[in-house]
Formats: sequence, structure tokens, C-alpha cells
Amino acid sequence: MRKKVKKVSNFVNNQFDFGLCITVLVLLAMGIIMILSASAPSALSTTGSSYTYVKKQFAFAIVGIILMFVISKIDYRFYKKYYWPVYFASWIILLLVLVPGLGESVKGATRWVNLGFTRFQPSELTKIGLIIFYAGYLSDHKAELSDFKKGFLKPLCFIIPPIGILFGVQNHLSVSLIIGIIVVTMMIMAGCRMSHFINTGIVGISGLAGLVGLLQMSGKGGFRLDRIATYFNPWSDAQGTGYQMVQSLYAIGSGGFFGVGLGESKQKYLYIPEPHNDFIFAILAEELGFIGCCFVIALFAVFVWRGILIAMRAPDMFGSLLAVGITTLVGAQAIINIAVVTASIPTTGMALPFFSYGGTALVILLCAVGILLNISRAGSKV
Repeated sequence: MRKKVKKVSNFVNNQFDFGLCITVLVLLAMGIIMILSASAPSALSTTGSSYTYVKKQFAFAIVGIILMFVISKIDYRFYKKYYWPVYFASWIILLLVLVPGLGESVKGATRWVNLGFTRFQPSELTKIGLIIFYAGYLSDHKAELSDFKKGFLKPLCFIIPPIGILFGVQNHLSVSLIIGIIVVTMMIMAGCRMSHFINTGIVGISGLAGLVGLLQMSGKGGFRLDRIATYFNPWSDAQGTGYQMVQSLYAIGSGGFFGVGLGESKQKYLYIPEPHNDFIFAILAEELGFIGCCFVIALFAVFVWRGILIAMRAPDMFGSLLAVGITTLVGAQAIINIAVVTASIPTTGMALPFFSYGGTALVILLCAVGILLNISRAGSKV
């Protein structure tokens, strides 16, 4: 009698990675608590209620958790069927900011789409869409990956349209950086030769330097050079370009080893601009101290560890690359955000996953985690 082989299509009822799920929920819970603490003064000042931002974030978190568990039941291989349409949609959606009545500019940057009941950055969807595309494309063309033209230059060309729109239309360098890190990581994990990246690295760096120079000459990139100059000496313009970094360092220094206590931050009282957004880690450092920072960093490390294990156990290349992309997205954003807040790198607008305020961004991120959990079901032996 022929032994019946268990098909991968039956994995939806397998146990997902419980460790990853718990890690995400703990990060999310801490994020909600820190938004409540960090946003209370600014929310009271602008809206008349200390709970305005945390109520919205909590509501989006509930929606995101529900969608995360629902998506964890959807066979991840479904996305591979549509990776080309997803690719075109991923960069076309960025152009929605140019549609009158939809696009919204904040602080000189047109990066948001206003739907009336909420607003969101299309780049959040683009990041997930490009992860799906590259996972599908690289797995379908794995025989070409060792070739310089077909396996290296050709895949890299696909990020030119979205990066061009992000940089030229939305003036969004930080997302361009994240997308670049994700794509390079996925290509290396897929089997592209490391030597190709090394040999072209000098050319890429030279090209980037030339681009920054052109932007400076055109008057569009001056603020980036100011940020770089401020990075080396924030106190040289402590009331101008270095203000946010200086206030962040004050917060971190005040926290010490154990912190001043939850809710006891001083820098959140309108010293750090919008402390519940990109610089929320500074408030966390002030209130929870070195111990609290280490705990949060450890949680992100656990997330990356579980993501790597899921990628290794995935039954096919598409699932493995999809897991690598999502894991890299969360890990890279966390590293860059923390590096910016601690003045380890120049300031850039990078949100801290699960912590920074932004409802739709949080929902999209939790949906991506749902895909990761579904891949973990496929690699489960249960």
C-alpha cells in the first residue's frame, strides 16, 4: 500500500511560531503603553485630551491583531501568483500623493494620502509589495542569479521606479534606504554573488555622493547635508537643526540605568517634537532606563531570530525569501531608528516598529507578521 504523503497545502491547521507571536504582542503592548506616556502632553496641548493618540493607536492595534491572525491562515503561496501585478501596484500607489484631494503635504513633504477617515503613507504598502515581488521573482529566476547581468543588474533595475518616485516625488530617503537594504539582503540570501555587490559598491557610493551634490546645487537636498553636519556636532546648532538630537540625548542621559519611572519623562513636555513618533525610543530610555532599552532591543533580537528560523524551515524558496524580507524590514527599521535616536547616525525619518504612532502603518506591519506566521505553519512539524 502506497504511503500517503502529507501535502504542504494542509499546513494551515498547523501550529504557528508561538514565540514570534508572543514577542510581537509584547512589543505591541509596550508600544501602546509608551505612546500613552509619550503623547499625553502633546495630545493635551493640541486636542484637549491626553488620550487622543493612544485611543486611535489602540483601536488600530486591535484591527491589526485580528488581521494578523486571519492572514496567518491564508496560504502564503497565494501571493506568488500575483507578484507581477503586486510589483506594478507597489510603485503606482506611490503616485497617489499627486492626486488632488488625496495627496497631503506635511512639513514640506508630500508622503501622505488622506482618505478622510484616516491618512496613510503609501510607502508602507510599497515595502510589503516589493518584498512579495522580489520573493516571487528571485525564486522563479534562481538559475540566473549567479550571472552578473541577469541575476544582479536586472533584479536591481526593478527598484528604480519606486525609488525614483520616493526620492523625486515624495522626498522620502529613509524608505528608499530601507527598500534598498531589504532588496540587497533578499538577493544575497537567494544566491546572488557577494562579489557583484562588493565590486559595484564603490560605484554606488560615488553615484550617491554625486546625487546628493546635485540636490544640494538644486536646493532640494540641503537639509540632508545639514543633518550630516549636525550629526558630528549637534550642539553647534542646538536650537536649530541639532535641536531634536540634543533633546533626545538629554532624555537618554536623564534615564540612567533604571530610568526616572514610567510616565515621569520631562523631555516629552514639548521639548522633543512629537515624542510619540520617530523619537519615542528616547522617551522609553528616559523613563525605563538602560534596563528598559536592553529589554526592548532583546525583543527585536528575538523577532529577528524567530524570523530567521522560519525562513530556514520554509518548504520552498519563495516562503524563505518572503520571511527574510519581512524579518529584514522590522530588524533594519529598529536598528536605524535606535541608531538615530542615540545619535549614532544622522537623523532620518524612520519609525520604530510597533512603537511609533501611526495606525495604518501598524496595521500593515501586523498584516506582514501574519504572512510570517503563515510561513511558520508551513515549516511546522506539528
